[in-house]
Amino acid sequence: MTQIRQETITKMKELTELHAVPGFEGEVRDYLKEKMTPFVDEIIGDNMGSIYGVKKSKKKNAPKVLIAAHMDEIGFMVTEMTNEGMLKFTPLGGVSSDVWLSQTLQLKTKKNDYYNGVVGSIPKHFRTGNESGVSIDDMLLDVGAENKKQLQDMGINIGDTIVPRTDFEQLTENRILAKAWDNRYGCLVGIELLESLKNKELDVDLYVGANVQEEVGLRGASASVNLIKPDIALVVDCSPANDMKGHVGLSGALGEGVLVRILDRTMILSERMKEYLLNTIEENEIQYQYFQSPGGTDGGEIHKALTGIPTAVIGVCARYIHTSKAVYDIRDYLNAKSLLEHLVLDIDFEKIEYLKYK
Repeated sequence: MTQIRQETITKMKELTELHAVPGFEGEVRDYLKEKMTPFVDEIIGDNMGSIYGVKKSKKKNAPKVLIAAHMDEIGFMVTEMTNEGMLKFTPLGGVSSDVWLSQTLQLKTKKNDYYNGVVGSIPKHFRTGNESGVSIDDMLLDVGAENKKQLQDMGINIGDTIVPRTDFEQLTENRILAKAWDNRYGCLVGIELLESLKNKELDVDLYVGANVQEEVGLRGASASVNLIKPDIALVVDCSPANDMKGHVGLSGALGEGVLVRILDRTMILSERMKEYLLNTIEENEIQYQYFQSPGGTDGGEIHKALTGIPTAVIGVCARYIHTSKAVYDIRDYLNAKSLLEHLVLDIDFEKIEYLKYK
């Protein structure tokens, strides 16, 4: 397999360290626009904030292929400033309450100032025995302010956004630790797909980009589908791995390849699409693993839009997603990128028509 480029590692770091919760995806949107512009004919977007680069085919009336990531990551929003200078917050996206105590988080103000803070926990010395199961509603973020007035002087307000404060780190040759690989993976693979196709002529009009607000209910996907009206969609997203005690069923394992997502709570992979994916994988000797997810992706909205859109998820897995840190495998990224490239170069009108049930 092709070795990963240093330029790819650099983009991984840049993307995962951006601050972009649901509804506040501007940093990632600006990054995508900058990186995609050299490789596309135009940049388009919808009124919710999703953004797509368009690479046009020279063929008239070419079918439209959608490559859809999402920009947002899980995080929080400030809901209260206490007299003691603490901040209360509420989740944006699905998070568990048991992983946030004593974690370092980053707050962003509306003036684009950043403050680090720690989620307060009661020292063992002062516990009464009732604090072991603290809910997020009871947590407080300590950014070092002495009182509410100091918070206000710092420019902090209700509605400011919070993400984990996590530095990108390459742990070993193939394993990376970072936040927000769900779903900066999809943003990265979209950028690098366009770069790899810069000198290629396609049989399709290619739309590559990312939606907003996936983590709070797949909200952005509907608007972007209505804008683009694709004939086929390939969703690029990151899913949870459950391999810490061995590979359990179809739950995803690091280093075992791109995910062939046969089922989740929002979409069933069609028989014809599954056949097409597996044929492409086998012809090009791409490492893969079957995957069943308890969650969903933007594919859940996309595949049932308009009169129905043939859709597949070209995914990777990572450990500990929806927490402050995730661990993922570079080789899985490379396998997913390879599959995506081969699919886009192969897709034409006849294949799309075959994937539709008529």
